[in-house]
Amino acid sequence: MPHQILVSKEQIRQLSLHEYQSQKILRDYGVPVPHGRTVKTVVEARAAAQELGPACMIKAQVLGGGRAAGKFDNGFKGGVQAITSSSQAEYVASKMLNQRLLTKHNVSNGHLVEKVCVVETAAYDSQWYLAMSIDRENYRPVIAISKQGGLELDTLLKERPESLSTFNFGLSEGITGGLVQDIAQSLGTSDQETENLNHILTRMHRIFLEREATHLEINPLARSPDGSFTSLNANFTFDNAAQRRQEELFALRDKTQEVQEEVEAEKHGLVYVKMSGNIGNVVNGAGLAMATNDAIGFHGGASANFLDAGGKATKDTMIQAFRIITRDERVRVILVNIYGGITQCNMIAESIIGATSELDIKVPMVVRLQGTNSEKGLKMLEEANLGLVVESDFGQAAKRAVELAG
Repeated sequence: MPHQILVSKEQIRQLSLHEYQSQKILRDYGVPVPHGRTVKTVVEARAAAQELGPACMIKAQVLGGGRAAGKFDNGFKGGVQAITSSSQAEYVASKMLNQRLLTKHNVSNGHLVEKVCVVETAAYDSQWYLAMSIDRENYRPVIAISKQGGLELDTLLKERPESLSTFNFGLSEGITGGLVQDIAQSLGTSDQETENLNHILTRMHRIFLEREATHLEINPLARSPDGSFTSLNANFTFDNAAQRRQEELFALRDKTQEVQEEVEAEKHGLVYVKMSGNIGNVVNGAGLAMATNDAIGFHGGASANFLDAGGKATKDTMIQAFRIITRDERVRVILVNIYGGITQCNMIAESIIGATSELDIKVPMVVRLQGTNSEKGLKMLEEANLGLVVESDFGQAAKRAVELAG
């Protein structure tokens, strides 16, 4: 089975939890997890180390991976540290708390560390990788497991791809005896290891099903000499579509750790995803947004964002969309690609004219309208004399945006 099934090919809106939150869920479902304390001050860190130590781990709590190799803005290196005394715990916490941790996964200025987790050490002789995720090629859940844990998934796939085994299963069937035996045979596990893996997989399946998860990752999964397993670190994500059904779970969301433009866009009913290019996109509909990104890429450009204004592109939503995009200094041109259905293109044109008239937009803007009353809308934009580049053809609009981005 191809290993790329674990890598999403499309933008999925989902809830990500901190390590300590994911670990608590595991503990609540009966998966072995080391004792720990999540603290906000150096005094609390010292007290936690006295209680759990003297040997402990101190982990900065930020969303995303790469903490161990990260660097703080004060020069301190490593968001995961082993300590041997309460005084050392106090020192390390002082270097982490209220500092920004920069990793290869987070935004350019890093994430502010407001909490650290002090965790007791666990005895083990090897580290494994275990995940339960969605196989988007085969439309089924999948288990991924490797005896080479402690590495991030992308590193594992790059350096030791042969070590990763994947197993599809039925969500309603769950963890069957046959599935467990297939895993055991593939890994060559002992009877004790197989029994303990079955225990963990069964509980992960319950979380996956009951909490509507999209990805449950335990890395590393520590294997002890007696064949038992302990989760040393967990990274869980959940489908945003489950928010109304999972209110308690979504109350754990930490918006301070998210891209602030995305949080702001959400307040206005917009969907915004920051990307790495220099062309700002305003579209209506997720499918059109992805097609627009593809068209830009086809002509040699790169999108700075994915912004879906939704089914109704009103003057207010256009103003909010343009405000968010124009604050991004990377953006050299804005491409507005709107399909008029229930909301007619002449009404969309009025919204664009009103928004651009109120805002001081200093970068070129390409506008493509298609659908109901598109000819009328395009004519209105041309007559408004706002310096807009008006196109009716999808591909030509993307090409012009790439050319103007330079």
